[in-house]
Amino acid sequence: MTDHIESTQQQFSKITPEMKCFFNKTRDQMKGTDRRQFMAHVVLLMGKGGQRKAEEELGWNRDTIRKGMKELTTGIVCIDNFSGRGRKRAEEKLPSLLDDIKNIVEPVCQTDPTFHSTQLYSPITAKEVSNRLIKFKGYSEDEIPSVTTINRKMNQLGYCLKKVAKCEPKKKIPEVNQIFEHVHNINKIADSTPGVVRLSMDEKAAIKVGAFSRGGYNRYGLRACDHDFAPDAVLKLFGISMPATDKTFFYFTESHITADFMVDALEHLWPALKEQYDPHTLVLNLDNGPENNSRRTQFMNRLVAFAFKHSVSISLAYYPPYHSKYNPVERVWGRLEQYWNGELLDSIDKVLGLAKTMTWKGCHPIVNMITKTYEKGVCLTKKAMEKIEDKLYRTKGIEKWAVDIPCYSD
Repeated sequence: MTDHIESTQQQFSKITPEMKCFFNKTRDQMKGTDRRQFMAHVVLLMGKGGQRKAEEELGWNRDTIRKGMKELTTGIVCIDNFSGRGRKRAEEKLPSLLDDIKNIVEPVCQTDPTFHSTQLYSPITAKEVSNRLIKFKGYSEDEIPSVTTINRKMNQLGYCLKKVAKCEPKKKIPEVNQIFEHVHNINKIADSTPGVVRLSMDEKAAIKVGAFSRGGYNRYGLRACDHDFAPDAVLKLFGISMPATDKTFFYFTESHITADFMVDALEHLWPALKEQYDPHTLVLNLDNGPENNSRRTQFMNRLVAFAFKHSVSISLAYYPPYHSKYNPVERVWGRLEQYWNGELLDSIDKVLGLAKTMTWKGCHPIVNMITKTYEKGVCLTKKAMEKIEDKLYRTKGIEKWAVDIPCYSD
């Protein structure tokens, strides 16, 4: 037996190119303990100095060979812990990091003004986010990740850190900062307080139904009109989004999106809100448009009636003029345009079908088609509006943009 081992070791004393190719090819086909034990077997056959020879001629690692040797002699198999190697992600060492970054950046982000993407634009840089993490979130300078890491995390969260000319407002009124401070505070309270539901509401640009080219092309090579001839129909879309849960509700109509339409959509949604959340307060994020601003008599009249009917308080948190792109529901329009771009919206059924199948953060919107006709220009007399105004509480200094409608029992 001893003679046989010595004979085998003599055969392995010189490793030919063919043997080298065979050993390495066989080793590469194995993993884990099988690979280590195969390497150990080969080294044992090489005899004295086998580890050194395997390292020099085969390029094998001595530590791996020694581990295989121990597995052979003890019968104990080593379990590799590959996941425990390397540097841990910043969010593993700081579990709340991503949420803290989101809380800092999200309130000041706005959607792509062109609605051609779901990209979010942020006016603050990664360095400023790092400073705010230290100042407002309690991070120390020793534990805070580098600015490069924070920048990478913000990119992963979908925030674009660059200023774009289209993002700059056309005008800026003196109350902008105070309005934004109010909106951010009330939104933060709403999202963290049980019984308070925040809704973001807005109207999308009119949708022409017909064989029109969307961006100059479509996915299927169908012939499309290259000019805006008379459309078969024009659909208006009103959206309600719940930023805390990412649920979205679409209300289409061929009529007008008026103050009555908006409150009727809210009435339609109320049973579901009541059943799931039983809210005592609704916070509405709006853009202060012509049909939903706080001086629109019919809109305020309908909201006061809604609060009385359902025993719920309403807080209107308007975004400043020319800053409506910060309204969360605006981001849904970007996803919708991105989803049906390249499609010919040649029928109402196709428009509704595409709207139903799109997803916003993993959720399909609830789509409704409203057939009721709405008349424009409905308003209250000055005397009637004075009675409604007595039931409103306006924040001093930003009376037009911060309005509370308390719940009245009689």
